[in-house]
Amino acid sequence: MPQDAFTLRLVARELNAALVGGKINRIVQPDREELSLLIYTGKRTVKLILNANASACGAYFCEDDRESPKTAPAFCMLLRKYVQGADILGVELAGFERILRFRLLCHSEFQTAERFLIAEIMGKYSNLILTENGVILGALKTTTLDENTKRMIFAGVPYSPPAAQDKTDPSDLPALRALLQTCTGDRADFLFRHVRGLAPVTAQAIADGYRGGDFAQYVHDFIFSDDISPRIVERDGAVVDFVARGSEGIPFATLSEAQSEFYRRKRAGKNFDGQKRKLLSVLQNAKKKQEKQLLQNLEKQLSCRDAEENRRKGELLTANLYALSRGMRACELENWETGEREKIALDPRLSPAENAQAYYKKYRKQKRTVEVLLPRERETRDEILYLESLIALTDSAAEEHDLASIGEELRSVGLLEAPKEKKKVVKAEIPFRTYETEGMRILAGRNNLQNDALLRQSAPDDIWLHAQRYHSCHVVIKSNGMPVPEKVLSFAAGVCALYSDAHGEKVPVDYCPLKYVKKPPHSKAGFVIYSNFKTTLGDPNFMKN
Repeated sequence: MPQDAFTLRLVARELNAALVGGKINRIVQPDREELSLLIYTGKRTVKLILNANASACGAYFCEDDRESPKTAPAFCMLLRKYVQGADILGVELAGFERILRFRLLCHSEFQTAERFLIAEIMGKYSNLILTENGVILGALKTTTLDENTKRMIFAGVPYSPPAAQDKTDPSDLPALRALLQTCTGDRADFLFRHVRGLAPVTAQAIADGYRGGDFAQYVHDFIFSDDISPRIVERDGAVVDFVARGSEGIPFATLSEAQSEFYRRKRAGKNFDGQKRKLLSVLQNAKKKQEKQLLQNLEKQLSCRDAEENRRKGELLTANLYALSRGMRACELENWETGEREKIALDPRLSPAENAQAYYKKYRKQKRTVEVLLPRERETRDEILYLESLIALTDSAAEEHDLASIGEELRSVGLLEAPKEKKKVVKAEIPFRTYETEGMRILAGRNNLQNDALLRQSAPDDIWLHAQRYHSCHVVIKSNGMPVPEKVLSFAAGVCALYSDAHGEKVPVDYCPLKYVKKPPHSKAGFVIYSNFKTTLGDPNFMKN
């Protein structure tokens, strides 16, 4: 984000034109480092965001409705006391630094005073400070007397701006010209290191646009021109930056709109990633729990592996009771199955018959244990497969609808708690993933519940697809009784490959008419068996081809 003095000068110009004469009607603090000011400009009410977060600092208009805390933080209460109802006299850039100053005329029952709300947009050092007559009334981030800092920020001390960078001010053309005469090597790097108020991306834009002539005059004119062409820069579908003056990316009418959309999408991406991590964590923990149960089950089965041996020993003892007596610690009897003699341990406190019954009792207990463990093992293995399918669906989720549908499924099986709602809200049904190619519709489930619903809602002659030997979404081609072209089949196989846990350029995908797909009774959501299928290769990059 080039929140440098070059960009903030244009931001200040834009905000000043929109806000002068406006009145601050409401102040909220939706986040620990963000303020939201509702300002009536005389024509309409706008929401101004002032953010001092290291990764989202800025000042821009926004239309997003974000939930506010029930109890306002201290700085928000301070601003409500001193600033709410104030008239905005102007917005300006302080010198050529990354500092915006909002000049306010504040009214109360006892006095009218001019105050400044200062937004220092400086990355991790960003701050919001309220001053009157050069004295700090309060700040979002304060220092203490115990801190080893040259700059004190707390109520009652004089406001001093951050120390200026040891760089040339570009508004001083003679000094700029003298500096640039020493420029050697990479121009962009030189401008960034020696000219005040330029981010690397801005310095690079200046260097790229230079076509000869007076370089100092060109740099000065570029920086102080009021021309703007705000854009958001994307890479691989994700926003990576916004610029005040650019030629590539998504264009916007104003810098504020570009910033607002950039941060909205950045927040959405962060929330999406966080929600995905949360769901994956729930699923991975549930899978580990099932794997632990499976291991315990197998260990118990292993402890019962000598059940038949115990039965045989009981039979040998019963057949040879006449040759045994109480007090023996062991005996050696002939095994009629192998013809070899077998040594059998005995309890000297028990009679020969009681020793035989002890072996029979142990055998019966082991047999009952195995009879209970085997069905549990199958159930546990099915549960692990089910969780692995959910993990694959979550890992391949690409939008909010995907995660919302998976969250619904997790709540339906008790892996997530249902949200507490004061009022019963009718939720909109989350749609299938829907595609269309060659005049045919292709539907794909977002979770296992949708996969089952897709089977119920499709016709017997529709074509069903699923990744072979991998977890994937279910895909159905709505054929309407018509032959499915190879291109449509290839497209649908690509959808299957994309939303699967397979990794590779080509993924084997099975397909068949839906009439050959059956769901066994009492089986887990998303589990089916199928026959009469063929296999094709699906390309997960089909959308890019």
